Amino acid sequence: MNNNAAQSTFLRKIIIISTLGGLLFGYDTGVINGALPYMTEEFGLTSYTQGLVASSLLLGAAIGALFGGRLSDYNGRRKNILMLAVIFFIATLGCTFAPNITVMIISRFLLGLAVGGASVTVPAYLAEMSPAERRGRIVTQNELMIVSGQFLAFVCNAILGNTMGHNEHVWRYMLAIAAVPAIFLFIGMLRVPESPRWLVSKKKNEQALTVLKRIRTEDRAKKELAEIRTTFAEESDDMEQTGLMGITIPWVRRILFIGIGIGVVQQITGVNSIMYYGTEILKDAGFATEAALIGNIANGVISVLATFVGIWLLGKVGRRPMLIVGLIGTTTALLLMAILSSVLEGSSSLPYVVLSLTVTFLAFQQGAISPVTWLMISEIFPLKIRGFGMGITVFGSWIVNFCVGLFFPIMLANVGLSGTFYIFVAFGVLAITFVKKYLPETRGLTLEQLEHQLRNQGKDLINHNTYIDKKRA
Repeated sequence: MNNNAAQSTFLRKIIIISTLGGLLFGYDTGVINGALPYMTEEFGLTSYTQGLVASSLLLGAAIGALFGGRLSDYNGRRKNILMLAVIFFIATLGCTFAPNITVMIISRFLLGLAVGGASVTVPAYLAEMSPAERRGRIVTQNELMIVSGQFLAFVCNAILGNTMGHNEHVWRYMLAIAAVPAIFLFIGMLRVPESPRWLVSKKKNEQALTVLKRIRTEDRAKKELAEIRTTFAEESDDMEQTGLMGITIPWVRRILFIGIGIGVVQQITGVNSIMYYGTEILKDAGFATEAALIGNIANGVISVLATFVGIWLLGKVGRRPMLIVGLIGTTTALLLMAILSSVLEGSSSLPYVVLSLTVTFLAFQQGAISPVTWLMISEIFPLKIRGFGMGITVFGSWIVNFCVGLFFPIMLANVGLSGTFYIFVAFGVLAITFVKKYLPETRGLTLEQLEHQLRNQGKDLINHNTYIDKKRA
C-alpha cells in the first residue's frame, strides 16, 4: 500500500470510529420515539411526565455540551470522547434497568450529558483532522451517523414492538441496544490519535506533525503545521490581551452570536418533535401503535437518504443557499401539515397525509439544514476557543431542543396537531430572516484562512459574504 492510500485509509478509520459518537447520539435521541408508548403503560405517564422523560436527556445534553466543549479544550478531543463512551454505557444500563420514573429521568439526564458532549467534541475532532477541500463531507458524516442511529432506533422499535409488544418490558430491550456501540466507541478511540490542532494549542508541535504525516503528505503536513502555529500565535495575542476567552473582542462576540443563532435555527424548525414524538404524531393522526411504529421507519429512511444528498451537495453548493432552501422547504411542509390536519380531521386519509408531509419535512431538514448546521458550528470558531465556543453554541441549541421536547406533548394535548405546527411555521419564518441577514459563507477555506478572514472582516459580516463570493469568482 503506497503512502497516499495508507493516509486515506487511516483517516477513514478515524472518521468511522469517532462518528460512533454520532450513532449513539442518534440512537439515544430516537429510541424514545417507540419506547415511550410502552413506558407510558408501565409507569402510567401523563403528557407532562412523557415530556419530562423525553426532555431530561435534552437538558443533560445542554449541560454536557457546555462543559464538554471546555473539557475538550482542556483534556483533548480524543480523551473527551473516551470519557463520553464510558458515560454512554453506564447511563444506558441505568435507563434499561430503571425501576421507576425517577430513576429513568435521572439516567436519561446522565445519558444527555454524553449526548451533549459528543455533539460538540466529535464535529470539532473531525473538522480539525480534515483537509480543507474535504472538510464539509467529512464533518457531515457525523450527521449521517446521527440519522443512521435514529433510523436504527426506529427499526429496532418497530421489530421489537411488533414481535414483543405483549411483553410489558419491551421498551427496556429497545433502550439496552445502545450499550453495544458505546463499547466499540471506547475500544476504537484507544487506537486513534489526538487532534493535531489541539496538540499545537498545548505546544506539542512534534506530536502534531507526527499525526499530520499519518493523514497528509509530508510536504502538506509541514505546511499545514506552520499555518496552524501562525494562526494560533495570532489569536493567543488577542485572547491574552482581552481575557475571558476573548469574548470582549467584537469579532469573537459576533461569531458567538452567529453560532448560537445557527444552533437555535436548527431546533426551531420543530425537527425533534418528529424525531422524538413521531410515533405519537402518527397515532394522533389516526394510526394504531404498531402501524405508527412501522410508518415511523419511513422518517428514518428519508433522513438517511437525504443526509447522503446533503453530503454530496456540500461539495458543490455554498452553506448559505443550502440552509435557506432547506428552511423554506421545512416551513412549507409544516404549513401544509397544519392546514391539512385541520381540514382532514377525522378522515381516514389524514394519517397518510401526515406521514407523507413528515417525510417531506425531513428530506429538507436532513438534506440541507442539519448538515450545514453541524459543519458551520465546527468551522467558525478560533482554535483557542473552539471547544468553548461550540459548547456555548450547542448549549443554546440543546436548551431550545429541551423546550421542544418538554412542551410538544403538552401543546399536542391542548392545541392539537394543527395549532402546534402553526407555531413552528412562525418560527420557520424567523429562522429564514436570521440566516439571510447574518450568516457568513465558509465554503472552500481552511480553518485558519476562515479565522483570518472573519477577524479582518469582523466589522461587517455582510461585506465578508461579498468578499468570499468575489474570491471564488
